[in-house]
Amino acid sequence: MRGGHAPRAKTTNVRTRELLRRWGIAEALAEASPFGIDYPTDVHFVTRLSGHSLTRFANALQGAPTRDDRYSEHGQWIPQYKLESVLRDRLTGLENVEIEYGCEFVSFDQDEAGVRVTLLSVSTGEERVIEADYLVGADGGRSAVREAMGAEMEGRSNLSRNYNIIFHAPGLGDAHAHGPGVMYWQVNPESPSVIGPMDEGDLWFFMPLTLPPEKTITDEEAVELIKRSTGIELPYRILSSDMWFASRLLANKYREGRVFLAGDACHLHPPFGGFGMNMGVADAVDLGWKLGAVLQGWGGPALLDSYEAERRPVHNLVMDEAESNHGTQPATLFRDGIEDEGPAGDAIRREVADIIATTKGREFYTLGVVLGLRYLGSPVIAEDGTEAEWRMSLDYVPSAAPGSLAPHGWLADGSSLYDQFGPGFTLLVFGNVETLGAEREAATTGIPLTIVRLDDSRLAERYEKPLALIRPDQHVAWRGDVWAPGMLAFAAGKVAAPPVATAAEANVG
Repeated sequence: MRGGHAPRAKTTNVRTRELLRRWGIAEALAEASPFGIDYPTDVHFVTRLSGHSLTRFANALQGAPTRDDRYSEHGQWIPQYKLESVLRDRLTGLENVEIEYGCEFVSFDQDEAGVRVTLLSVSTGEERVIEADYLVGADGGRSAVREAMGAEMEGRSNLSRNYNIIFHAPGLGDAHAHGPGVMYWQVNPESPSVIGPMDEGDLWFFMPLTLPPEKTITDEEAVELIKRSTGIELPYRILSSDMWFASRLLANKYREGRVFLAGDACHLHPPFGGFGMNMGVADAVDLGWKLGAVLQGWGGPALLDSYEAERRPVHNLVMDEAESNHGTQPATLFRDGIEDEGPAGDAIRREVADIIATTKGREFYTLGVVLGLRYLGSPVIAEDGTEAEWRMSLDYVPSAAPGSLAPHGWLADGSSLYDQFGPGFTLLVFGNVETLGAEREAATTGIPLTIVRLDDSRLAERYEKPLALIRPDQHVAWRGDVWAPGMLAFAAGKVAAPPVATAAEANVG
């Protein structure tokens, strides 16, 4: 495990695990957990592993496997390579998916009929051209697809200079007295850093943060840094060490004709908050169902136009949050005397603990960012006049306003509301409301629609309206008192303007 092969992402958040549940593999990810799904996702702030405790954030990132009415799946601490393994296993079981390894993107050209992509075989050096309807560049921060389509990253680069070091640490988990956790922020002068367990076999990660421009770290220096920063002498062995820069960058366009960008290829931000990989998954879901709808013939051109319109504002909001979290780091928390024994040291530690509680809680309790973001200004969402009232909040308050994630709830039979949703659109119905118009529209247009009738006063209050049209990505496309003829076609991107429902039209069906 050398160079850039070490994972940085270790947080699979609530929303990503909900999507894994939709794909039938959330349980597989739980089974892949290196420490067991019940392992506490606590985040500790300490002077060093062998030193004083400053404070602790229990159940950070909603990682406890307890049932919560607000979501269908809890978060999980797991190395990204294990998540990728679970996803890859799922993909290899699909007949319509082919995975090729050892290929390198060279170039593309496109016209109205499709895209031609030139690939290079790394082992043979041979090039070949494949023809496709669309191309998605999900090829990371140094995206070759982004460069080929003429997009540029804009924003602020090199906010800080850091290292990601993976090392073998036999017995380190038992060598300190702070208790189990997923991260330990070390606030000391030797090496302000974050350290934590990563996988079975005593595999840990160590991140020295905000290093000076000229500083590089050899493997020998990394071992000494770990020893000094933790205060624990063990036979550490470095497995991987790579430098990384925290930046806030956004592509100036996400699309060029039939070519799209997703994930790190179009947005890069500091990892504080664990948003990056999860935001890339959400990009894939938003773009994926829309491409699928168009290829299957029931989605219109406005669907593809809506990808950037929906995701760019969300990226900006999340990047603002990550950059704000980046502002408080172990080095900025350090105070002279923080490791002193006695009343003076206790007072300094209490002062720093108060700062941590004020500034870092928003980094580890982020459900409002994970579940509460709303798509505004989308050409395929029927807005209802509540848009000006919406503000992003760290505290998640479920809302069925158009553009929001459909409010979740556990049903009387113990199942998740989300488990009732169909593969296409879903029309939630509360009460005895006529749906014949919606059913006929689905039949005549070929747009897939599942009708779900619920007798649940708690959920009915949450949705506020008796009808709610839910998209395949579980976001609300429209809600109302009576069906609006033509709403399916609008939500599927086939017509430009949202229809307006009237009681007479609804009754006619």
